[in-house]
Amino acid sequence: MCREGRDKKNKSEASTRSHTQARSSSDIFKTILLVVIVGSLAWFYKAIQPPTPRTIGSTSGAAVTWPRIKLRDGRHLAYKEFGFPRDEAKFKIIYIHGFDSCKLDSPFPQFLSQALVEELRIYTVSFDRPGYGESDPDPNRSPRSIALDIEELADGLGLGPNFYVVGLSMGGEITWTCLKYIPHRLAGAALLGPVINYWWRNLPRDITREAFSLTSPADQWALRKWFPFSNVIAGNPVIFSRQDMEVVSKLGGFRPNLAYIRQQGEYESIHRDLKVGFSSWEFDPLDLEDPFPNNNVSVHLWHGDEDRFVPVKLQRYIASKLPWIHYHELSGSGHLLPYVEGLTDKITKSLLVGEEEVPESREASA
Repeated sequence: MCREGRDKKNKSEASTRSHTQARSSSDIFKTILLVVIVGSLAWFYKAIQPPTPRTIGSTSGAAVTWPRIKLRDGRHLAYKEFGFPRDEAKFKIIYIHGFDSCKLDSPFPQFLSQALVEELRIYTVSFDRPGYGESDPDPNRSPRSIALDIEELADGLGLGPNFYVVGLSMGGEITWTCLKYIPHRLAGAALLGPVINYWWRNLPRDITREAFSLTSPADQWALRKWFPFSNVIAGNPVIFSRQDMEVVSKLGGFRPNLAYIRQQGEYESIHRDLKVGFSSWEFDPLDLEDPFPNNNVSVHLWHGDEDRFVPVKLQRYIASKLPWIHYHELSGSGHLLPYVEGLTDKITKSLLVGEEEVPESREASA
């Protein structure tokens, strides 16, 4: 009996040691797993945080080389003036640049004739939108905030109670926000090949699906904010129409100021632009009623029927639903309209004095 007792005791002790070792191994495994999970979450959190911008004028950023105005929230907007002296001008235009662009890309200095500048006494100012060039980033940027930035720019420069806005591409999309939030400050507006947010709620799904399908898979992923590459960002020639290619060739390249454009980092410039431009907006332009019922202000929308950036079918639909918009569709034209010889003069005269002698223009149709 004693021997049997000893055997049972030994077995019991062995079993206890086995269970203890098993628990120990399990605890170690759980600890390792927890460390891996926490470490992975920490890495993922860090990976999705926006990088620190290389702020202009800081030790890590480029020097300030252009005049800037200071906004109420402490940010700065860099600007460039052209044309008739500001204090003597009759017409004052603020140019809003497009995606992956800057104030230096304004078509007015090169393509607006000096004769027309002097005849109509035209003053223009272009500015770097937040995060581009030498303008400070806006971490709280929204469709509304950029319109208010434009109003502050006008006030900071003393442009008076009313001014004109001209926006190209994504700058044209931003022009919608001016019509929504600061119509009382506008003397007129021109949208040139304006970008369209496929997720504006009043756009018919069948039309947006068809238009969206015309873009390349890479651009579709980029617009959904799931993939960092797009043909537009890369400047792939596939995005250009025949006329656009001619324009790019004459300009000596698609983005001659690329280093300046992105000098504060790509996140605060191009990626935030995509995020805001294709986010859920606070309003839908198709809900806008005529901001100028007294017909004292005109709004023009220009689009090329061979535009490969923005499908013309979407633009036609929008123009057909907003009868107060003067719609000009140009046959054989692409996206880079104001860089076509002679067209900037036509666009400007149409906006400022109502002359619309533009060949091959068509009315909007439902």
